[in-house]
Amino acid sequence: MFIDFKKFIAENNVINPNDRILLAVSGGIDSMVMAHLFLKLGYETGILHCNFSLRGKESDKDEKLVHEFADENNLTFFSTRFETKVYARTNGISIEMAARDLRYAWFEEIRKENNYDLIAVAHNLNDNIETLIINLTRGTGLAGLSGMKIVSNRIIRPLLFASRQDIITYCNQNSIRYREDKSNADTKFVRNKIRHLILPVLKEINPSIETTLNDTAERFIGINEIVSEYITRLRDNITEHKGEIIVFNISPLKTHLHNKAILFELFKPFGIANSQLNDLLKVINGKTGGQLFTNSHRIIKNRLELIVSHEEIRTDVSFIVKDVAEFKKVPGIQKAGYVQVSDIYEIPSDPAIASIDSEKLLFPLIIRKWKAGDYFYPLGMKQKKKLSDYFIDRKYSILDKENILILESDGKIVWIIGDRIDNRFKITRSTKKALIIYSIKKAMVIKRIK
Repeated sequence: MFIDFKKFIAENNVINPNDRILLAVSGGIDSMVMAHLFLKLGYETGILHCNFSLRGKESDKDEKLVHEFADENNLTFFSTRFETKVYARTNGISIEMAARDLRYAWFEEIRKENNYDLIAVAHNLNDNIETLIINLTRGTGLAGLSGMKIVSNRIIRPLLFASRQDIITYCNQNSIRYREDKSNADTKFVRNKIRHLILPVLKEINPSIETTLNDTAERFIGINEIVSEYITRLRDNITEHKGEIIVFNISPLKTHLHNKAILFELFKPFGIANSQLNDLLKVINGKTGGQLFTNSHRIIKNRLELIVSHEEIRTDVSFIVKDVAEFKKVPGIQKAGYVQVSDIYEIPSDPAIASIDSEKLLFPLIIRKWKAGDYFYPLGMKQKKKLSDYFIDRKYSILDKENILILESDGKIVWIIGDRIDNRFKITRSTKKALIIYSIKKAMVIKRIK
């Protein structure tokens, strides 16, 4: 097995000659065999161990075994203890997911602090197959069918070539001490259900099921690379980045709607689930204003475009500005100040800059979200206009309307921040002093009317 271990690492360019490697060792058979193999390989290594406080004294005995192994072999030992159940309950996630999040975050923290290059985890061929089946059961794209990656950022999996039986055989041949986690036999966990109930049945159908599924996963890795390249080019051709949002051009997108696989891969980075594809199609083919929420993003139909933005909790925003100095405390405002107005004063034409007759303002000013019934007198007009109608004329998207802020003085709208001031507050020949306010320019998903 050691020869196969060396060969697997070399053929897949897993480790460079001078890499310093942290080994994630739980005390179980897989990680203890991996640690033993690395000792023979001769790399500079350290040992990582997490005590998840899930099995009481048994967890403590795991830690003791790993610590003893590190000491016996003069390896630097890093350990930590987590209150995993508390973390899972607080974050509303499973124990398995909580343990995963906690350990990988800690692994990376230790790696950076101690200048290690890589973190080795002991996933084996059977783990890879179980992951593939889990992903297939829950619904997945090509990446999920490809299984675990041998190298993923700083995480390496040098045992992915070895079956569980290979590891047991090597362990017995080399009299390696390890601890058995009794929870591995508990079929209330999804992975254990697959390991103890499903795979034995599949093995009756195909005695070489591990090899077959592993070969299939490897083929999917190659197919996924081809498809990913195609999808990336397609996405780049039909989208445009506007600040923090992404806009899909619906016209070319519609030519691919018959193929749900393409649609899924296009929107996978934005949290789309297979079960949401029909809803996505309804939004694309529906009227302006239709929207869909994924687990991470919001997708909105806006005329001939589809707007994708990170979903954030939107709350009512308002600020009271008692004097000019307080403008700098307001998000979205760069600066504000007074200037004297003379015959040579030039009014800025940039809508991100408001030039206001200061004598017409009554402090404190209010900055807030717009609301139904709001109206103002657009610059250059003597008739009032509802903001809702103004936004329609200017082709504001839902996202624009939700994010726009209003500057108000004594109940009157002074400025739609970043867009247009009210005619009642403009600079005139009689203006002596102007208040200039600079807002931060943001890419708005609207087609400005020239």
